Amino acid sequence: MSRTPKPLIHSNIAYSTPDRIVVRGKDLPNEVLGHMNLGDFAFLQLTGREATREQSAMFNAILITLVEHGMTPSAIAARMTYAGAPESLQAAVAAGLCGLGSVFVGSMEAACRMLSEALPYTSADVSDADLERIARDTVAAYRERGAIVPGLGHPLHKPIDPRTPRLFQLAADNGMAGRYVKLMKLIGAEAERASGKTLPINATGAIGAICCEFGFPWRIVRGFGVMARAIGLVGHIMEEGEKPMAIEIWQRIEDEASAHLRG
Repeated sequence: MSRTPKPLIHSNIAYSTPDRIVVRGKDLPNEVLGHMNLGDFAFLQLTGREATREQSAMFNAILITLVEHGMTPSAIAARMTYAGAPESLQAAVAAGLCGLGSVFVGSMEAACRMLSEALPYTSADVSDADLERIARDTVAAYRERGAIVPGLGHPLHKPIDPRTPRLFQLAADNGMAGRYVKLMKLIGAEAERASGKTLPINATGAIGAICCEFGFPWRIVRGFGVMARAIGLVGHIMEEGEKPMAIEIWQRIEDEASAHLRG
């Protein structure tokens, strides 16, 4: 009994031969090295096409925004892991990356999903009135189920996240402040009106909206934070090796957390 042959496993991203490395159809040594920066190469890897000047400016801005945000839980986790296993830098980076989720960094995925589901990429042109209605309906749906509207508010940056105006300005400068940026702003305003609270659009909300302007699928957007924050974590680990603080953090937490037990 003959078997139907299975289709060959293949990838459209890259291949290597003894004398060539080809990525998305481009010769890596001769067409990429010295011709593209890291953000542009990441865009090529993801989309299979070269970024326009405007796309390059905006995509690089997104990645740079996500590299660093101080002594966040992910940075602390990376430093603590490195203190325990200095022979495994990659484990320390991985430990920090494991904390990128719905609260830290990964919230831009939720914002992108909210916007792209409220206004699918395949939708025809919509009016300002339509966007206002969508914003009202979106906020009402989140409030009805007691959920937090993603991309709004920040525990530190109040009354405004300083990254957001700059990201939106860059989007406007590069022709990428379209209906999703507008919808995100309308959702922010409606959430403030409905709650009576100050809820500024945070950086991940702005990035989620701009990622929709690119047309990125929401499932991949958290990956941009993973890509960028890995760079920041390597920086923290380098500093940890030169100016250690993880052991002191551990000892101080141990002392303070158990002080009540010692009377």
